[in-house]
Amino acid sequence: MAKTLIIGAGGAGSVCIKKCASLPDVFGSIHVASRTLEKCRAIQADCVNPIGISQIDADDSDAVYALIQELDAKIVINLALPYQDLSIMDACIRARVPYLDTANYEPKDEAKFCYKWQWDYQERFKEAGILALLGSGFDPGVTNVFTAYAQKHYFDEIHTIDIVDCNDGDHGHPFATNFNPEINIREITQRGKYWEEGEWKEIDALSVSKNIDFPEVGERKGYLLYHEELESLVKNIPHLKRIRFWMTFSDSYITHLNVLQNVGMTRIDPVLFNGQEIVPLQFLKALLPEPSSLSDNYTGKTCIGCIFEGIKDGEKKKIMIYNVCHHQACHEEVGAQAVSYTTGVPAMIGAKMILENTWTGTGVFNIEEFDPDPFMSDLNEHGLAWKVLEL
Repeated sequence: MAKTLIIGAGGAGSVCIKKCASLPDVFGSIHVASRTLEKCRAIQADCVNPIGISQIDADDSDAVYALIQELDAKIVINLALPYQDLSIMDACIRARVPYLDTANYEPKDEAKFCYKWQWDYQERFKEAGILALLGSGFDPGVTNVFTAYAQKHYFDEIHTIDIVDCNDGDHGHPFATNFNPEINIREITQRGKYWEEGEWKEIDALSVSKNIDFPEVGERKGYLLYHEELESLVKNIPHLKRIRFWMTFSDSYITHLNVLQNVGMTRIDPVLFNGQEIVPLQFLKALLPEPSSLSDNYTGKTCIGCIFEGIKDGEKKKIMIYNVCHHQACHEEVGAQAVSYTTGVPAMIGAKMILENTWTGTGVFNIEEFDPDPFMSDLNEHGLAWKVLEL
């Protein structure tokens, strides 16, 4: 029977853990490790089946390797911070155990979302005879699988992709982020970027927006951002002429963010305060609500999907594949809000694909490189039903 090590016990981590624990025939005995043991204990108390827990610093690759060896783990699911991806990958190579994450590596001192560091592990994972699956969340993750599914079943050539992400929920706080505030704010405040006609084009952060009609939600303003799945889809989808990523934010959110930027609270470089160095964004993170705490009173829904245009049988075609997820339903099922749910469930499904040998190989893979059909089937079965809309 499989033994599963899950690193990270935040909002998405808690969803993934509970979903894995509900499938003991697939995931076997589950062990959760996090820097914060209290979070592990809280999840342990909520799980339908017993799980083991321990405290770990995921930056310490030797400690991660030792824990993998001690547990005789058969897979490592990384739901820690993106800064820790490489140290965990190093440990998996030493232990010869498959690796999975939901977000690409980025260095602490620069908001640079790039797959290069992880793609550089290709030969090392091949030599170890194991698989690394990158970006098995929702975006990246499900949106990549939507793309592979559209390529397989709906198009001969996909020419344009618009990935659209709307959170139309209300958590009742003046300002909060739906996942780790440090990562979330770094992501939003970096320069925007999209790919068109064979080259990357950059824009100022949040300088381009448009109204988007989201199914089951309505028209909302989306802002053009750079998101890591653009990089891998440009590499893996032929005939692509343009790909962009759009995310919605309320006017109140943008106002708060602008003020925080203007006073320097989103800086990621250390400043001297009372004789010690602090990073303003890390201090802000300590002041904001913990994302996993938002679900109690969260109302509304998310709508995330991909709008594709291209050619099928010589004729132009346009479709949207999307999922709608309700915050309250997620809270009732696993005690989480929909943003955590839409990341945690695909992490579980990606790991399931590996453990069941549905997806096999050696080396480093992005999720769109595998057959999308079994993953799409499991989305419907495990809480993230999707629809195809002809446009």
